[in-house]
Amino acid sequence: MKAQEYIQQELENLRQFNAKEIAKENLADEIFRLVMSKKFRKYSAEPKLIEHIKNAIQLNIQNNQPINVTFLQGAYKLWRFKEAPLPDWAELFAAMYYTKWLKPICEIYKPGVWFDYFVDDVIVTKIDNIPLEDIELYRKEYQKVLDFLKQYQPENFRMTITRFIDQYPSLEVFEKLLRQNIEKFSLKNPAFTEEQLKTVELCVKPTPEQLKDSKWKEKVRLVHDTYIVMKRDLGYYLKPDKIPVFNQPRASDMFLAVGTTKTSIAKFWIGVGALKQIGDGFIEYVLSPRQIDSINFVKENIQVKGLGFKNFETIRIFK
Repeated sequence: MKAQEYIQQELENLRQFNAKEIAKENLADEIFRLVMSKKFRKYSAEPKLIEHIKNAIQLNIQNNQPINVTFLQGAYKLWRFKEAPLPDWAELFAAMYYTKWLKPICEIYKPGVWFDYFVDDVIVTKIDNIPLEDIELYRKEYQKVLDFLKQYQPENFRMTITRFIDQYPSLEVFEKLLRQNIEKFSLKNPAFTEEQLKTVELCVKPTPEQLKDSKWKEKVRLVHDTYIVMKRDLGYYLKPDKIPVFNQPRASDMFLAVGTTKTSIAKFWIGVGALKQIGDGFIEYVLSPRQIDSINFVKENIQVKGLGFKNFETIRIFK
């Protein structure tokens, strides 16, 4: 089997839809069971998060609205990859994985599922030095990938991209609040771990001016952590009717950790998609920069109808 055949087969499998009748009194419990499926969940969930998820499901059912799952991500592709600034197979594989996870809910609950990507946009220019035009280009191309996938998803399954900056009246208001919060946070003299600073080194494309400053990584981390607190305080993903998810454990009492594919937990926006060949078949992977450097790949030409975007003409394959 060629990679193209495998991916087309996996897409067609998403189209299979078996509507089922569930007694009203059992509906919430069954949806909860599907959300918490160990087939997709990568880590355990704290009691506080479990209670929140149950309440969110009940609220959605009471209001006859889709089960709202909100995923946090960066609206960019890591600059270290030649694929940057555009999405690649990693974004598609993750979206297919989340569709597989939540499609059974659409089969038993008519309002279906709303999967909302809540993306970091303008802050990326301030932290990682990625041009705003690259961020906008990534988001627009990412939307094309989701539009392509829509033809394989249930009619009552919706994926959207919501920008962080749209939660503020203007960019100027956000930037003013960011400056104020950075000043407050810096007064606390925060200490950063070696691991936190390594993350800065991986993601940031430092300017020559920054490299002259021995504390440039600490300064970037200060802005990053200030922003994270602002995003949390904004409350967009913490509303009672939302189920917040992330690829890895971020706060075990706040996010359901579901990975990015059956085999991967790497962030798809700072990773690349690849296929591992097993016998006559394949398994989807999202690989981190470190994994990419340690694996020998071959590249196979590929042409999936409707997916003729840049970064989708070839695919990495490893054994």
